[in-house]
Amino acid sequence: MNNNGFGFSFGFGPSGDDDNDRNNGFGNFSGGLGDMFNQLGAMLSGLGSSMNSPEGQGAVNYELAERIAHQQISSNGVTKEVSDKQRQAVEESVRLAELWLDDATYLPASGNKVEAWNASSWLKNTLPMWQRMITPVAEHLNDARLETLPQEIRDSIGPMVSMMNQMSGMNFGMQLGHALGDLACQALSGSDFGIQVAPAGVTALLPESVDSIAAEIGVAPQEFMVYLSAREAARQRLFRHVPWLAERLVASVEEYAAGLEIDTSHIEEASREFNIESTDPAEIQDAIMRLQEMDLEPRISSRNASATSRLETLLALIEGWVDFVVTEAMSERVPSTLRMNEAWRNRRSTGGSAEKAFASVVGIEFGAPKVGQAHELWRRVTNAVGESRRDQIWDHPDFLPMAEHLDNSADFIDSLLDEADSADFDPIAEITALEEMLSKEAQEGSDSKDSEHKRPEDDEEKE
Repeated sequence: MNNNGFGFSFGFGPSGDDDNDRNNGFGNFSGGLGDMFNQLGAMLSGLGSSMNSPEGQGAVNYELAERIAHQQISSNGVTKEVSDKQRQAVEESVRLAELWLDDATYLPASGNKVEAWNASSWLKNTLPMWQRMITPVAEHLNDARLETLPQEIRDSIGPMVSMMNQMSGMNFGMQLGHALGDLACQALSGSDFGIQVAPAGVTALLPESVDSIAAEIGVAPQEFMVYLSAREAARQRLFRHVPWLAERLVASVEEYAAGLEIDTSHIEEASREFNIESTDPAEIQDAIMRLQEMDLEPRISSRNASATSRLETLLALIEGWVDFVVTEAMSERVPSTLRMNEAWRNRRSTGGSAEKAFASVVGIEFGAPKVGQAHELWRRVTNAVGESRRDQIWDHPDFLPMAEHLDNSADFIDSLLDEADSADFDPIAEITALEEMLSKEAQEGSDSKDSEHKRPEDDEEKE
């Protein structure tokens, strides 16, 4: 895996389907001078309106990104409008799934508006959330890029920085458009990557792909629609009743972006090995061949790399909880549930996954979330403390299991059992009893002291 998580570009990196583009979020730095000018020409051709519009300003040209994404959706032939029959099927499936989920989770139904989308409406409705996550990454990447330049170069290109940023924003926009177009053609709901990208208060499904996927895995389309509805409805219960959850995901991205650093020292070291002043064609050819074999990608990392670990863990806990709750709700009612679970796991491993979405769209790479381990953790927690206590763990981020608990849940479950053992403890009653005891002891001490200091003549006077 590419540990950088980002490509790097001054706005001139190629945007084709080569290995670099698949592995990096925002293009690459390699390529000859001819490629650079070809890319420049492609970006400038017919893009005057994008450059001058408000949406075309900033670290990412989102107007260009949206335009390219729509073109990609059209080229993939997934522009069919949602029919009234499909819309009704989505609404009825969500309604049924919500009834079944009531038996499997303490969290109530979200009460969301149910919508049926196609790929184009997915793009339109989810783009604002993608922008929230992408913009800080692109902005900090631009800042880090300029910081790698010597001060004298920064001073000399000062008037050109705005144009360079604009060109970089266009390049980001082009590659983002391709990534979002691909994602729109894969999406099945408003949050099926474990990320809440749909607007708040909306439960959305994309019914167009249901029939083909159902046929592929050998289940009835109605069953697969209810399964998708249950997964999406379960996520929406989390996102609706755990208000910090969606913001926590975005905050982790922002934290990672804030610490971006670029290291080009290995490129500078490699450049010293070449005799660029040589006039010997053989030496020049040899230098070019060695240059092509070298890793000339700037190494991009973050001082806040721990944010990716938190993303992995949080996404694993979300999807693991959804896996467990949906299985509990449906397995006895729909015999094909386990087969659909397996198909969903295959989808995660081959493309429809959170880490691939973040890598291709947001530009952050991390390991695949341990959804299977999280599913098992939630199962054990439910057996140990019950459904209600399990779901109360989501009340605060500090209550959630940590990364190490995904592989070894015993310590986490022991902590829950310790809490259960002390559940009958009434702190108010204990404090009241303590106050009464102290008051009684103080009174007894006072009586004893008075007795010790009583004078003999006092008794004589009484006589």
